[in-house]
Amino acid sequence: MLFLFSFLLCFPSVLSEVRFNFEQLGLPSTSVGPTSSEFDSLGRGPYTSISDGRIVRYDGSNVGFVDFAFSSPNRSPRVCDGTNDPNLGHICGRSLGIRFYLKTGELFIADAYRGLVVAGPGGGLATTIATSAEGQTFKFVDGVDVDPFSGHVYFTDASSRFSLSQMSEAIAAGDKTGRLLKYNPSTKQVTVLLKGLAGAAGVAVSSNSTYVLVTEFLAKRVRKLWLSGPKANTSEVVVTLKGRPDKIRRINSRFFWVAMNVRNSMDTPNVPKAVRINGDGKILETLSLVNYLGRNTTVSEFNERDSRYYLGSLQADFLGVLDFLV
Repeated sequence: MLFLFSFLLCFPSVLSEVRFNFEQLGLPSTSVGPTSSEFDSLGRGPYTSISDGRIVRYDGSNVGFVDFAFSSPNRSPRVCDGTNDPNLGHICGRSLGIRFYLKTGELFIADAYRGLVVAGPGGGLATTIATSAEGQTFKFVDGVDVDPFSGHVYFTDASSRFSLSQMSEAIAAGDKTGRLLKYNPSTKQVTVLLKGLAGAAGVAVSSNSTYVLVTEFLAKRVRKLWLSGPKANTSEVVVTLKGRPDKIRRINSRFFWVAMNVRNSMDTPNVPKAVRINGDGKILETLSLVNYLGRNTTVSEFNERDSRYYLGSLQADFLGVLDFLV
């Protein structure tokens, strides 16, 4: 199976012709919004972040999802469990992106209301490690990735003006106050890498740590920031897309998957898609996810592990899994 998957990835436009089996991993009762998925160093998972502030882990079909971590010290299970009320975000937390640093087992969490937080290998209450940079408090922390070598944490603040519950206002205003940031665990310092981003959403560091890709949800594009080499500390737009990109995940040393939602107007249905690109922004593959998520559900992340794809969303009450039919 792994050989087949690797073979298919070498040829653009092949996966769109492959038939998949689709499975829904049901979330805890009344919970929705499995925005991001991840696996730990032991291969356990998927872990996912849900609307009520919890990080949960899937322990197989007989058990389902179990609680692993939460980001807010004010969280009350009685008030928060199963909620999707954005007005409770400051109490319950709302984790939108999760990434393990496999060397330590720490889970770094981008929480829209709490900032950048980290949970230890045993889970439980996560510790807040960054809430502001350059004197400006985070408003809407969205995406996160960890450099597997240095342990540096790259994350986004989607807007300096609008929160998660104000997305429609941000779109209407054409907001361009997003930032890309870096947290150094050794010095505990936060550095602003890019400013003026139009809805900074997902972030992914390259396999050799030479650049970072960041998606701009409102501008419908992917930007590349060089971390080293002759272009160090400069950025460029590598691809403009037909829809709004959310999270971006690196597959291997060559490719990235971008979750994208295409909507021509507020009166037309949404079309969730996944776009595979290389580090230069070349589009290699576009997959429609309508048959799996429908037209009223957005895709937030498209993740791959062991020849399977994991579909995140802000609205679904399940984490989607695509597997090859062979």
